[in-house]
Amino acid sequence: MNYYDSSSSSQSFDWLVFVVILLAVGVTIAGLIVWLVVFRGKTAKKKQRLRKHRRLNPTLAETGGLPPIRDPNQPPSGV
Repeated sequence: MNYYDSSSSSQSFDWLVFVVILLAVGVTIAGLIVWLVVFRGKTAKKKQRLRKHRRLNPTLAETGGLPPIRDPNQPPSGV
């Protein structure tokens, strides 16, 4: 029996394989969409809330600026 025979059982088997592959691709895509919506959405909201609450790298103006200028004749404080 040749693969290209137009027998009824061969055609139904081809359709069955096609449907199984189509379902597998559909389930994979649906799982990816659910993962993106459920899990990635929560982490994005959590990171955004943290940034609103506390900035990770404050500017010098936010921390009080630079210390006063040191007298050049005064030795460093660590000596």
